[in-house]
Amino acid sequence: MPNARDRVLDAYETLLIDHGGAAVTLDAVAAAAGVSKGGLLYHFASKEALSTGLLDRLRDRSAADAEAIRTAPEGAVAYYVRTSAPGGAAPGGLTRTYLAVLRLADGTAAGQAVRDALAVVDADGYAALRDELHDPVLAWLAQLVGDGLYLRTLTGTPLPPDLGVQELLERMRRYAPTDPQT
Repeated sequence: MPNARDRVLDAYETLLIDHGGAAVTLDAVAAAAGVSKGGLLYHFASKEALSTGLLDRLRDRSAADAEAIRTAPEGAVAYYVRTSAPGGAAPGGLTRTYLAVLRLADGTAAGQAVRDALAVVDADGYAALRDELHDPVLAWLAQLVGDGLYLRTLTGTPLPPDLGVQELLERMRRYAPTDPQT
């Protein structure tokens, strides 16, 4: 069972995803988390502190995902593309937290902090892909493919019916080999 702080952040994510940043109140977060308002304020003294906590969670989950990318048995590119595609969300809640942070940017004054946190996520993924691909252009292209798939995941848009992730990875391996000698 998650601790009270994590339940509050989970509830905040859900409310952001379902209703957007402007509609979320501390009272609503406390109710959704099953804690008193005092319990919420113990962990997060204000809505700004709650947003900061969510951005910290995003950075932590991104760092964990970058490590998973680097150590994936199938390789960094295959892991990144598979977990970016619809139905293949990265373990550890990163997809959900990322979506909540995007919704947070919709209606709050946290704009620069949100952009900074998203830049960390982007840099983590790029660095992990670069470790495998070595070529910065190929690493960036692999990241862009994953980002496009991730957008489909966030919006619920399916892949084309005649193309799957496996075919995409096979083509990518042909044009962007992970062996630096190729």
